[in-house]
Amino acid sequence: MKAVGVLVVGILAGILLGNMFFSETRVIYSQQPGNSPITVVKPLPDSGLNISTASISVPAVDDNGNGVTTTLTVSLVPGSGRILANIDNILFFVDTQNSIRTAKSVGERHARLDLSNFDVIYTIEAEAAVVEGPSAGAALAAATIASLEGRTIDPSVLITGTINNDGTIGPVGGILEKAKAAKASGAELFLVPLGQSTETTYENSRFCEQIGRTEVCTVEQIPHKVDVSSEAGIEVIEVRSVEDSLE
Repeated sequence: MKAVGVLVVGILAGILLGNMFFSETRVIYSQQPGNSPITVVKPLPDSGLNISTASISVPAVDDNGNGVTTTLTVSLVPGSGRILANIDNILFFVDTQNSIRTAKSVGERHARLDLSNFDVIYTIEAEAAVVEGPSAGAALAAATIASLEGRTIDPSVLITGTINNDGTIGPVGGILEKAKAAKASGAELFLVPLGQSTETTYENSRFCEQIGRTEVCTVEQIPHKVDVSSEAGIEVIEVRSVEDSLE
């Protein structure tokens, strides 16, 4: 069933695998049409205890290779230092879960806060069955810091990138598709990892030649350098770290 899922990830041990250089956050849809999306956004158990909340739109790529946006909310409530996942009708892959864990650690260090008496709740709303990939890490870290410091995130600015434990932002795939999704969502500025304001795309070209009496054909990939800003129609700025993105 195609459903609006609300998900958040609990603490899971693990490290990002070394082969995730071009991993990306993906939302995977079920293939059963005809059902209306079911909104399952749930309030906190006691909204009166909610200390601080920050939300940010996150660009992603669906299973058809199309850019989409999801909504991430980070809430800080009294607790015991836990990272909580608000999960319903959606599955988080371990790489996304680990990104949340890293984002919380980066945010805690940046804000210089001891969260041993608070819980951080991560909620992601997506019309999806599965969310996978670490490319929401930079947005997770930015939203965490905004929640901890009582900031409001500018809705006209979106960001993509993995988050490293030192706060630097790593590369992701699907930059052009995400930039187009950011533009479609109404954003005016798209923040990307260093070196990713341009993208190389490949066009398949059929080449045939006559060898004796036989025609031999091959499919070649012709590279094209694409300026993401010009192609997507949105201003694109490269950022090295979550500190840079906060500016």
